Amino acid sequence: MPNITKADLLDRVADAAGVSKKEAEEVLGAFFDVTVAAAKKGDKVSWPGFGSFEGIKKKASTGRNPQTGAPVKIPARKALKFKASSTMREQLNGKK
Repeated sequence: MPNITKADLLDRVADAAGVSKKEAEEVLGAFFDVTVAAAKKGDKVSWPGFGSFEGIKKKASTGRNPQTGAPVKIPARKALKFKASSTMREQLNGKK
């Protein structure tokens, strides 16, 4: 299954919206910037019919080096969690 690159995504969004590739890149960049800034503050960003993004805190944990099996400390960190809306899940599963 092929991956969609940033350039591919920008081409598709620009075509679908009827805007230039540069405009599509500016808008998507702004969306990502706003979403990350909101997540850093602990806010949840929701888009009805698509899903929601939320910043979460992950606790420090211990993992394993897959080559040696030695324990590795994984520091506490922030992550971005995405939850698909019920509408999106239905579309992905062919129910709509």
